[in-house]
Amino acid sequence: MATDLAKFAEENGVKYFMISFTDLFGGQRAKLVPARAIADMQEDGAGFAGFATWLDLTPAHPDMLAVPDPEAVIILPWNKEIAWVPGNCVMEGEDVAQAPRNVLRKLIAEAAEEGMHVKTGIEAEFFLLTPAGDQISDEYDTATKPCYDQQAFMRRLDVIREISDHMLELGWNPYQNDHEDANGQWEMNWDFDDALKTADKHSFFKFMAKCVAEKHGYRVTFMPKPIEGLTGNGCHAHVSVWDAPGSESKVNVFAGEGEGQTGEVGLSERGKHFLGGIMKHASALAAITNPTVNSYKRINAPRTMSGATWAPNTVTWTGNNRTHMVRVPGPGRFELRLPDGAVNPYLLQAIIIAAGLSGIRSKADPGKRHDIDMYAEGHTITDAPKLPLNMLDALRAYDADGGLKAAMGEEFSAAYLKMKMQEWNDFCNHFSSWEKANTMDI
Repeated sequence: MATDLAKFAEENGVKYFMISFTDLFGGQRAKLVPARAIADMQEDGAGFAGFATWLDLTPAHPDMLAVPDPEAVIILPWNKEIAWVPGNCVMEGEDVAQAPRNVLRKLIAEAAEEGMHVKTGIEAEFFLLTPAGDQISDEYDTATKPCYDQQAFMRRLDVIREISDHMLELGWNPYQNDHEDANGQWEMNWDFDDALKTADKHSFFKFMAKCVAEKHGYRVTFMPKPIEGLTGNGCHAHVSVWDAPGSESKVNVFAGEGEGQTGEVGLSERGKHFLGGIMKHASALAAITNPTVNSYKRINAPRTMSGATWAPNTVTWTGNNRTHMVRVPGPGRFELRLPDGAVNPYLLQAIIIAAGLSGIRSKADPGKRHDIDMYAEGHTITDAPKLPLNMLDALRAYDADGGLKAAMGEEFSAAYLKMKMQEWNDFCNHFSSWEKANTMDI
């Protein structure tokens, strides 16, 4: 039986609900609803003008209603009178097909029909900056190799610990936090979960991290490459597939003694084919996993100050080796290292499932396993595709991949491509200081 949000409010002292949805560009939108009105909102949804957000809608469209998912409600740990609840977008009684959470829900249902329940964990990386966003918040965080820096950690312990305390309170089971490879950069990890729950947590985490940072006078950014010369923000995804959802799951169907090079690292035949789908659709995948112009400053970056970008630029997979697009760190799962911090939490999970299902249905082979250091020896691999060089190349690759577009939904794909092409054209129309510096005297 679904949670009654009015009763939930009464029992927990909640005075307001933030009914939230995430648009195509990853923007988080919300309405603040008094608890006295939540019963009607739970049934009918909160009304939005879709055109006012990054969705392919017009001012003439009827109201878009975000119907809250009561099972995903979260009380804000830093303000317990307010609860956040993600909504499913509906228009005239039908799901809005381009809305990211709906895209994910549809693909989860498709996978379930084939007896597969995708579970994922993500590694959310971010920078702590000054409020203007023009420099890192800690002026003493200047080491060439800052990863795991103990003193830098202590200088920002107030922020990181507060976010971690909130995750502990929410029951997410956070298990490690660290200063990452760039000055001012951090990573926080919590337990893996069903794909929809992970997406909701990912969405809420970004909201929570920004709120806590602002409380302390800082600014959090998940921008893929916010500072030139430093390592960018990745959002690595760890993927496994199980026989049932949630606590009912007993068998990891990716684990097993499969054949060939995937079997050697602990992937079953289904795990092999799922990975094959990821590799098959990798270039198109980038349009979703790396969704901004800035994304391609991370995956096609020169060596950073620390000595490595920690990001892929070639479609390759490996065992426990962090220099490839996909690594298999242990039996029964793999890590997709392509996504960056700008990725839409719901579309990240959706595109993984869409590509994986495609691979299983077509019995796709992931190709040869490469166990070399790609940063030092990548030039020796001549038969593996390169990842897109820019957002336009990624969008073209997605547009050309009919199977993946269909899996994600034709309406979603058309809306996404249309709006992202508009974004690319806006970028191309922008005059930069680089153009003046390199062209003024020609």
